[in-house]
Amino acid sequence: MTKAPEAGPREVTMRVWRGEDRASGAFADHRVAVDPGMVILDVLFRVQATSAPDLAVRWNCKAGKCGSCSAEVNGRPRLMCMTRLSSLPLDQPITVAPMATFPLVRDLVTDVSFNYEKAKTIPAFRPAPKDADGTRRMYQEEVERVQEFHKCIECFLCQDVCHVIRDHEENKEAFAGPRFFVRLAALEMHPLDTNDRIELARAKHGLGYCNITKCCTEVCPEDIHITDNAIIPLKERVVTEFYDPLVWAKRRLLGR
Repeated sequence: MTKAPEAGPREVTMRVWRGEDRASGAFADHRVAVDPGMVILDVLFRVQATSAPDLAVRWNCKAGKCGSCSAEVNGRPRLMCMTRLSSLPLDQPITVAPMATFPLVRDLVTDVSFNYEKAKTIPAFRPAPKDADGTRRMYQEEVERVQEFHKCIECFLCQDVCHVIRDHEENKEAFAGPRFFVRLAALEMHPLDTNDRIELARAKHGLGYCNITKCCTEVCPEDIHITDNAIIPLKERVVTEFYDPLVWAKRRLLGR
C-alpha cells in the first residue's frame, strides 16, 4: 500500500505573548508559513526570521532533554520542541505564552530561579558505610524503584501547573512543589542513603499542601508518575512517622 503524501506548506497564525511584564504585555499575532513535521519551536524560529527578530525564546537541545523551552501552548504547559503542529487545530490561532507560575523576564522567557533555591534546601545523598568486604549492595527492585525519578529533565512544567504555587504566590516560601517531591522521594527511597528528610518534607517543603490532583503527572514529558510513585509514598511515610499511634507508643516506651 502506498503511503499518502503529507500535506504541503500552509500558513498558521501564531498568537505569541510579547512584553517585559504581565501588566503591560500582550499577545501579538504572526501569520507564518509552516511545513509538515514542524514543532512549535520550529515555527517560533520562523517567526523570529520573518517578523519578530527580537522575540525572546529560551531553548537549548531541541530534543526534549534539556527542559529549556517550557511554555504554555494553547493553555497547556508543554515543551515547545516536542509539541508538533499536527497535534493542534491549525484552523485557529495557536497561543504560546510564558509559564504563568514564574516571574516574567521577557516574551516567553521566565525566571525559574525559585526552583534552584528550593534545590539548595534538600540535603544531599549520604551513603551508609560499606559492608565488611568493602562493597555496598542493593536489590535490583530497589534500583528500579528510584530509577524513574532520575529521568526528570527539570523542565518545571509540573511546577508551573501546580495550583498550590501557581495560584497562591504566598505559598512559594513554604512549598517546594512536585519536582522536589520527586527529588525527595528519590533520596528517601534509596536503600543506601542515611539522611532522614521526612520532617523536612512535612515542615519545610509543605508536602501536606498537595491534594494529589495529578495535574503534575499529566504534563510530565518524561511520563514520571509523580503523584502515585513519589508524592503519595512520601505522604504515607509522614503519616507513619508522625501520626501512627503504634509508632507514637513505641517512642513513648523507648524514650525517643
